[in-house]
Amino acid sequence: METVILAVVIAVVVLGALGGLIVGSRRHKPLPPAPPKTPDITAPPAEPHVGEEAETPSDEERRSIEEVGLPGASAPVGVEEPPTVEAPPIEIPEPSAGRLVRLRARLSRSQNALGKGLLTLLSREHLDEETWEEVEDTLLTADVGVLPTEELVERLRERVRVLGTRTPVELRGLLREELLALVGTDMDRTVKTEPEARKPGIVMVVGVNGTGKTTTTGKLARVLVADGRTVVLGAADTFRAAAADQLQTWGERVGAYTVRGPEAGDPASVAFDAVKEGKEMGVDVVLIDTAGRLHTKTGLMDELGKVKRVVEKHAPLDEVLLVLDATTGQNGLVQARVFAEVVDITGIVLTKLDGTAKGGIVVAVQRELGVPVKLIGLGEGADDLAPFEPEAFVDALIGD
Repeated sequence: METVILAVVIAVVVLGALGGLIVGSRRHKPLPPAPPKTPDITAPPAEPHVGEEAETPSDEERRSIEEVGLPGASAPVGVEEPPTVEAPPIEIPEPSAGRLVRLRARLSRSQNALGKGLLTLLSREHLDEETWEEVEDTLLTADVGVLPTEELVERLRERVRVLGTRTPVELRGLLREELLALVGTDMDRTVKTEPEARKPGIVMVVGVNGTGKTTTTGKLARVLVADGRTVVLGAADTFRAAAADQLQTWGERVGAYTVRGPEAGDPASVAFDAVKEGKEMGVDVVLIDTAGRLHTKTGLMDELGKVKRVVEKHAPLDEVLLVLDATTGQNGLVQARVFAEVVDITGIVLTKLDGTAKGGIVVAVQRELGVPVKLIGLGEGADDLAPFEPEAFVDALIGD
């Protein structure tokens, strides 16, 4: 028993000695070095200031958030809508019936070159060869043409010789009859826009640039609308700048829809689309304004023939109207010949037949092409395009 107690005491003493050694070794172990102190950083010298910034800042009055009033609720910001572009008001054109009679005063300005000149010559006491030569010169100057002039002078000489007396009234009646015979009263001058058993009527307008072709197309739309027709315009003049805009403006004035394409695009495509659109809309007439062509340029004339062929894939053309500037005289006849060979002209529109023009061109161009003058333009007004009426035309030439 004593031996066990002794062993326990020895074990306790040994453990105590070992614990003291461990604690002593920890006390003598060096501590880690202390972290270095943060170095003092010297601020860079302040930059010099100018004006108000150089002054010593003053103590500003500070306010708490409770003292600062919050702004009231702002009104909702409205989004401004883009301005709407109003369509131009639809105009009501003058009725086509009797237009030429109403415009007679303008047409009569050219009577000095023809009607009055002839009446003056025929009123002379003695009608010798020299007088008849002057009659011929008057007719030629008025652009009547050589063959029509010879025919008219021959008939006048014969009738004056038979009548014997020549009062002013008789002479006027005589001249009126002969001029009417020369102009022609038996030709069908109706603009064909109502084909049987189908819609729409298709009218193509051709001519040289500068004759008033696009303007004539727009004015013709007004004539048709005034007669109760619905119209679609085809802006196939894609080569002249702003031609499509010009035609569209004419159409908007009377409520006609305009089909157009890109500038310098294919005119035949525009013409084709115009007829297609006209058929789908069920309108009465499609008017196609073609690009102005130089009659001396074969390639351009071939392109015009292509437009005609493409359009006729829908339906045959009812009218091909050639627009001629009446002031160009005999030069216009050269243009007419070439156009007639390419697109089969069915009617003539004479523009600028006022004051500066000579009425005899009506006779000459009909003789040259064998087709009638169907419309004449007598000024710059929107309703200055009139159906050609031979009686009113001749009466305007020779006066009352």
